[in-house]
Amino acid sequence: MKILIADDHRLVIEAVKAKLSELEPDIEFVLAMSVDELLAGATDDLDLALIDLNMPGADGQAHIDEVRRRHPAVPLIVLSGYEDPAIMRSALERGVLGFIPKAYSPEVMLSAVRLVLAGGVYVPPMMLTALPPGIVAGVAPQAESLSRGGGGNQTLEHLRSVLTERQVEVLQLLSQGKPNKLIGRSLGISEGTVKIHLAAIFRALNVRNRTEAVVAAQALTEAQA
Repeated sequence: MKILIADDHRLVIEAVKAKLSELEPDIEFVLAMSVDELLAGATDDLDLALIDLNMPGADGQAHIDEVRRRHPAVPLIVLSGYEDPAIMRSALERGVLGFIPKAYSPEVMLSAVRLVLAGGVYVPPMMLTALPPGIVAGVAPQAESLSRGGGGNQTLEHLRSVLTERQVEVLQLLSQGKPNKLIGRSLGISEGTVKIHLAAIFRALNVRNRTEAVVAAQALTEAQA
C-alpha cells in the first residue's frame, strides 16, 4: 500500500504516519510539506492521499482541485485543523472521500481511513449536527426539500413510495457511512446489486454522489425522529 501525507508540520506527519502503519505491514509513505512537494509526490499508483488545507503554496482548496484533476482515481481525505462545516462541505463537494478534523482522536482517524479504503465516505458528525434545523446545505434542491418534509411529492412518505423496501434498507446503511461491500454483506446481496440500488436512491434524492446522499439520508433520518 502506498499513502501520501501532506502537511506542513513534521510532528503531524510523523504522528499520522505512525497511526496509519497499523493498517498493514510495509506501507510506503510519500511525504509532502508544501503544495509543490504535494504535486510532485502525487502519482496515479497511490492508494490514498491525506492532505492538509493550510500549507505553504495553498490558495484555498485549489491544491485539492489540482490533485483531483491530475489523479482522479486516487482517494483523497482532507486532514485539517479547520472545523467549519462550510469548509467541510466545500471539500466533500470537490470529490474528496472524507474530512477528518485534527481535533479528532487517532483512533477515529484510523477508522475513517479504513472506511474510505473500503469504498465509503467519511462525513464528520460535527458537519451534520452543525446544520440549521431542517436545512441541508450543499445538496441538491430536491434533497433539501425532502429534509424539510416539504409539501407535494417532496416528502419522506413519497420517497418510501418510490423506493423498494430493499432500497430503503440500503439507504439506511448508507446513512451510517457503510461502504458497498459491508452493505452487501449486511443484506446478503452482491456489490453489483448494491450499486444498482444506489443509482435508484440517487435519482430519488436528486443527488449526484454518495457524499450528497449520506448528508440527505442523515437529514431524513433526523426529520423522521
